[in-house]
Amino acid sequence: MSDDLAARVAAAMWAEDTASVGLGMRLIAVGEGTARIEMPVRDDMVNGHGIAHGGFVFSLADSAFAFACNSRNRVTVAQTCDIVFVAPAKRGDVLVAEARERTSYGRNAIYDVTVRRGDEVIAEFRGRSRQLSGTIIPEEQV
Repeated sequence: MSDDLAARVAAAMWAEDTASVGLGMRLIAVGEGTARIEMPVRDDMVNGHGIAHGGFVFSLADSAFAFACNSRNRVTVAQTCDIVFVAPAKRGDVLVAEARERTSYGRNAIYDVTVRRGDEVIAEFRGRSRQLSGTIIPEEQV
């Protein structure tokens, strides 16, 4: 398995990911079991308290999780996820989510995603994934 395959899988997924693209996310890096994505906090992402709506922060973390857990070219989905909000994000912030596989067992795995603004932690997300049948890139093209 290589980072080259992870990059090819990410490119194929990104081409169809209208949700992440629509939220202004940008895929920064991907490797085997890892991904890093950034997202600016836009005016339309701020809630009534003047801070980024938690759902947008969750979406950023979830996207990084998705790219990390699909990086081995196996169709993989979330079983469950949770998030702890550590600090508020504000309009104009650029958030970076970094996902990393913690462990895998059978068709299941656990990933941790840290969302930061610069060096400051904004949120910690944990996702549990499940491999389904199939691949993102057809086997004969790998």
